[in-house]
Amino acid sequence: MKYRNVTPRLLTAVSVVALALSLAALSLAALCVAQRIPVADTLVYRAEGAAVANGIELYGLTVTDWRLPATCPPFAAILFVPTTWLPVPALKVVFVVGNAALLALLVRLSCRFAGLPARTPLVIAAIAAGLWLEPVFQTLLFGQINLALVCLVLWDLSRDEEAIGKGFALGVAAGVKLTPAVFIVHLLITGRVRAGLTALASFTATVLLGALVLPHASAEFWTRRIFETGRAGKAWATENQSLQGLFARVLHTPDPGTVWLLAAAVTGVAGLWIARRVPERWGVLTVAYTALLVSPISWSHHWVWCVPLLAVLIAEGRTRTAAAVAAVFMARTLWLVPHHGEPVLRLPWWQQSLASPYPLLGIALLAYAGGRTASALTLPGPRGEYLRTDDLSTPPEVSAGRPEVDCRP
Repeated sequence: MKYRNVTPRLLTAVSVVALALSLAALSLAALCVAQRIPVADTLVYRAEGAAVANGIELYGLTVTDWRLPATCPPFAAILFVPTTWLPVPALKVVFVVGNAALLALLVRLSCRFAGLPARTPLVIAAIAAGLWLEPVFQTLLFGQINLALVCLVLWDLSRDEEAIGKGFALGVAAGVKLTPAVFIVHLLITGRVRAGLTALASFTATVLLGALVLPHASAEFWTRRIFETGRAGKAWATENQSLQGLFARVLHTPDPGTVWLLAAAVTGVAGLWIARRVPERWGVLTVAYTALLVSPISWSHHWVWCVPLLAVLIAEGRTRTAAAVAAVFMARTLWLVPHHGEPVLRLPWWQQSLASPYPLLGIALLAYAGGRTASALTLPGPRGEYLRTDDLSTPPEVSAGRPEVDCRP
């Protein structure tokens, strides 16, 4: 009886998209095998975990042929200890399969965040297509943890304001990689003090735990290594899709200096100002893209926030815009221009947009969100939160007559 609503058309749709997902997964697996699935970042995580387990100097190690150093806070290195329990081939499989599962989770979370119905055929189709978004693909290929962090942040921010421990997962994500900490500022400036303080407390706890287990490494990281952004790689490399990378390539200099600092400061202030005044979904996206723009290093695989962005655009009926955004993240234009060595600093003007597609899109997103502030009516809520009347998820004819309108998902 429970299958009475399953129609032949639905079964056909599920079968087709399941086949598409299988083909996408098999193609991805074949490509990973052909490229010997480098998962270089996974090897760095494993080395960091081994340094903690064996008492080796954490920030003096380098691994892989690229001599990659440890760049994460000590707390993250502690979390990576279990990666040493598996041989490298098995660890590679775990990271690839785990990231594929995290993509599925991110698609579901993005649907909930955007207010989209999470119908099985659509979710499966989105996962199949999502595997080929360049940031997602690079995350799988390098064995990164970006998908896990976005899932933590998006799950936490999508919960009800009265949910127990709201903000805790966000603080943990900030303890693993510092960039999510900007969302703590967003919570505080939008009046969600309890969630913001919870996030701040959990982030502080990660710092204290790192200091307790690794006192020397913690002192080294928080007083010196945190300021050495060049440890992660060359800021002007094409893979760096932050404002610093954009200005370095446009100005043909490895150090854009004051120009980048001023641009990052203006973008950071403007992004938080806009995020405080637009509907909550766009506020979260604005903060995410602001963080990606102002961070000194935002490798292309950090831009996995493209998944919830696409979900919100589709939920608002902006299918053409969503298709255009998806095309930007699938085109891989940054790999079509020189991306190794000095030629990157000599790119002609017509290649600049190809080399920096994500920061240009991020700037366009902030401009679009900024345009929405003109039509957004912001009202103080009973608990200090900000309620907007232009959220498309709550049409005016539905909200009219209510004493309160809470537009958060």
